[in-house]
Amino acid sequence: MLAISFNSVLIIAGIAVLIPVLLGFLPQVPVPGAVLEVIAGIVVGPAVLGWVRVDAPVQVLSDLGLGMLLFLAGLEIDVERLRGPLARLAGSAFAVSAVLALLCASVFRLAGLGTQPLLLAIMLMSTSAGLLLPLLKDAGEDTTEFGQLVMTAAALAEIVPILLLSLFFSAASKTTADQLVSLAIFLTLLVLIGLTLARVLRLDALDRLLSRLEDRSAQIRVRAALALALACGVLAYRFGFASILGAFAAGLLVKLVELSGHTPRPQFQTKVEAIGFGFLVPIFFIATGVSFQLKELLANPAAIAEVPLFLVALLVVRGLPALLYRRSTGTRRAEAAGLLQAITLTFIIVASQIGLATGKITPTAAASLLAAGLLSSALFPIGAQRLLSPGAEPVTADLKETG
Repeated sequence: MLAISFNSVLIIAGIAVLIPVLLGFLPQVPVPGAVLEVIAGIVVGPAVLGWVRVDAPVQVLSDLGLGMLLFLAGLEIDVERLRGPLARLAGSAFAVSAVLALLCASVFRLAGLGTQPLLLAIMLMSTSAGLLLPLLKDAGEDTTEFGQLVMTAAALAEIVPILLLSLFFSAASKTTADQLVSLAIFLTLLVLIGLTLARVLRLDALDRLLSRLEDRSAQIRVRAALALALACGVLAYRFGFASILGAFAAGLLVKLVELSGHTPRPQFQTKVEAIGFGFLVPIFFIATGVSFQLKELLANPAAIAEVPLFLVALLVVRGLPALLYRRSTGTRRAEAAGLLQAITLTFIIVASQIGLATGKITPTAAASLLAAGLLSSALFPIGAQRLLSPGAEPVTADLKETG
């Protein structure tokens, strides 16, 4: 019988405990825990200490962590924000981002970068919404109209890149027409699933049953949500798309049909987040650091030079369009919004993995992009925090009148 070692999993679990404790002792450090988890993975991985490797148990748990992360990302999106003046303003800025991303990707391509231009453009136009929420909360901006605008823009910059990545780089169909047909059928099935769930959950008898079982050992609502995530992931895979699209869509479905019941049940999301952020998601981030090709990056001067270029590109693509917010937020807050929107890490990790699997990106380019993502998540929050300090200028116009 083949013995399976869980030594690497144990070390990763220990790191997952130590990092939030460290941040708890240093609350003034505005660096997201995910950044430190990736860095810790690099340190304990083959590139430095060699204590941890991505073996079978780590790989399985990391894949589950990725799916859970995308599910939680979908669950966090407030669909109500995606319409009205906020959405129009955020949508205009995102359209500018898309154009700038294509221009930057074309320039990198002419410079001989080993990355497919469209894939790079999709990476550059992304924002890690999950990293923004705690930053806005710490700044006391999560409930302000400025915070709502930033989160709306981040939601768009998460939904659209995931759809584009799934359509152009994870679809198994050979032609664009076939890919679009497959995506249309997949989305139609998701809508039908959502409508069916919404109708079924209106049954009083079922609602009483779920309410009776949700806080017992059955934890039925959590089980149902995770089963839906797995089902959507398998469905997406069957249609030739990456399972992450299904996991993300499942989170949106749970949000839309209120799988947690007729009335809001905050404990449901707390339970799901406990499974994700308390166990699986940290393993994904740490395993990403373990597999990071640090030696290849350091051995390639050109790859090292690409890191600041990618960082500047992120700031141009996602930060520059935020200047459209000046009329509504004031200049300092628009600049802060630009820095926050340029924070991206999760999507770069996901897109790099798909790009490596499909041969659309070289390992050194993937390492450079990940390094740029880490720097964006470590440096940009500091600048945004200073701009959002009590001395920052107030909002100069009502966002509801914008657009």
